[in-house]
Amino acid sequence: MNDSSTSEPHSDTPAPPPPALPTFEGKWARNPLGEASFRHMCSRLPSVLRQTARMAWATDRRAVALMLACQLLTGACAAVVLAFTATAMRPIVATAGSVPDRLHAALPALVVIAVAAALGKISSALSSYADGRITPGLSTSADTALVGAVCRVEASAYGEDGFSDRQEAAEVGVSRTTMMVQDAQRFMAAVIRMVAASGVLATLHLLMLPLLLLAVLPAGVGAILSARVDYETHYANVGDRNVRGMMRWWATTSKYGDEVRANGMTGYLMFWYQSLSERIDARTLTMAPRMLRIVLATSALGGIFLLGTWGTLAWLAWTGRVDLAIAATAVVAVRTSLAELSQLVTYGAAMFHTSLYLADMRAFLDLADRKAARRGQAAIGTRVEEIRLDEVVYAYPGKDTPAVDHLSLTLRRGEILAIVGENGSGKSTLTRLITGILLPDKGHVIWDGTDLAHADAATVWANTGLVPQIFAQWPLRARENVTLGQPRTHDDAAVWEAVDAVGMREALEELPQGLDTLLARELWGGSDLSGGQWQRLVCSRALYRKPSLLVLDEPTSQMDARGEHGIFEEIKKIAADRVTIVVTHQLENTKVADRIIVMEQGRITEQGRYDELVHAGGLFAELLALAKDR
Repeated sequence: MNDSSTSEPHSDTPAPPPPALPTFEGKWARNPLGEASFRHMCSRLPSVLRQTARMAWATDRRAVALMLACQLLTGACAAVVLAFTATAMRPIVATAGSVPDRLHAALPALVVIAVAAALGKISSALSSYADGRITPGLSTSADTALVGAVCRVEASAYGEDGFSDRQEAAEVGVSRTTMMVQDAQRFMAAVIRMVAASGVLATLHLLMLPLLLLAVLPAGVGAILSARVDYETHYANVGDRNVRGMMRWWATTSKYGDEVRANGMTGYLMFWYQSLSERIDARTLTMAPRMLRIVLATSALGGIFLLGTWGTLAWLAWTGRVDLAIAATAVVAVRTSLAELSQLVTYGAAMFHTSLYLADMRAFLDLADRKAARRGQAAIGTRVEEIRLDEVVYAYPGKDTPAVDHLSLTLRRGEILAIVGENGSGKSTLTRLITGILLPDKGHVIWDGTDLAHADAATVWANTGLVPQIFAQWPLRARENVTLGQPRTHDDAAVWEAVDAVGMREALEELPQGLDTLLARELWGGSDLSGGQWQRLVCSRALYRKPSLLVLDEPTSQMDARGEHGIFEEIKKIAADRVTIVVTHQLENTKVADRIIVMEQGRITEQGRYDELVHAGGLFAELLALAKDR
């Protein structure tokens, strides 16, 4: 018998909390189209056409030229088909002569119609071929631009309100570029064919053209209004979709699978994911009635106008105001014009829809460009002797309390500096300021007389080796995980030198393809390392670079005692050639340092050598005593 008490929660067990609701303030809370007029929305079409043309031209000029030529040819063929239709209809509907004679008289016009129709089909096929050449490069260009923009922003931008959500909205814009050229091409083709058909229709009777435009205008208005409603839904869901996407990755990646399973999180994650999805769906369903009202109203109005168009044509033929041949041609012209106008509305609405997401992408790229590092052109030399911080202050976006507060410090070549302190004391922020990843709000970080605010960031980071507390396990070959794709020699001697320094030669030699092994178990043919092995490999990256500044933030937190000892021995061995910074909670490891600084609330409260601080009676001595008491 199953014990229900073990399989069902107690009645007094609280329900799992629902997902947090992302809220935005300021400019991010406002839909950019919330107050836009219908005229303003329609005015987007020319601009998106120009933008599409510029992007396509930059991708493949020959394909763009081919596409334009084909569209003009298609329009000309459509005009020829309709014009010669009237010529063919005259003998066919004539009452005099036998049927063979009338068909024979119409034959030249029918041949011209057949040739023009064939040329139109060929030009349409060539236009599609041109689109196939442009779209892949255009999508790649947009995607690359987005990735490059994110990589170039200052690190501080990641913490700013709205940055992550603007990035997610831009990702949607990138995905829309796959249809952008095709929609624009079909829209322009419809415009050209519609102009040709309407021109022929206007020559048959001037009254037909305005009636035809009235028949299709409601559908165009409805399509644009529907696109606006759809975008409102998209905009309202940006935050939830962004959070859901992040949680999906965290919940499904194998890296965190053990934690999810062993902590019994599967049920909650499924509840969380479903709740968030339902919230997104609820917003979408709320918009459905508005969509229905728009479609019903515009369809009904369009149907009334279309009925009027056909009624007018029938009246003109019945009263003899146009002869039968012209009326028959008008039927074909109306059907053709109506089809092209429908295409115009469909792809015009699609372009309008796309323009909304492209505007998000463009806005994010502009935002990222404003946030990109522009620090100056001063170059940092390859041998840095001194790094000095003068009254440095830095506060993260949205925080009132500085993470580093009026801190001054000097580091010299050949010195090992250890930074210790409790969590949140500003240790990692300090290293990010020293390495130039962050620029101070106040004060200066100076490398050999050059303020990092005026230095070329690439030359700063070319002299830096960083082992971060949270490090990347790149899905690259073992070799590239050491060199980070920046080999210094044509052979692997320098790679093995760095690997030997951290005691990883045996582990890498045991991999299926040695240094050529892909370190990603999730991928076919890939392998993985243990946590401690990964941390050793990350240390080898910094050693391989032979930097002027070496920063190690908790470099041995996942290593065994032998590995930890080996790393610190290597640090002492190479310290004379560089400035070395070690951030650690393992206070015994600070014995290797020439100087220790103790941080509290963003300030240095103690500094000295290990033997001095042990007996100073300050925070260092307190933390050391607590560690020994564990």
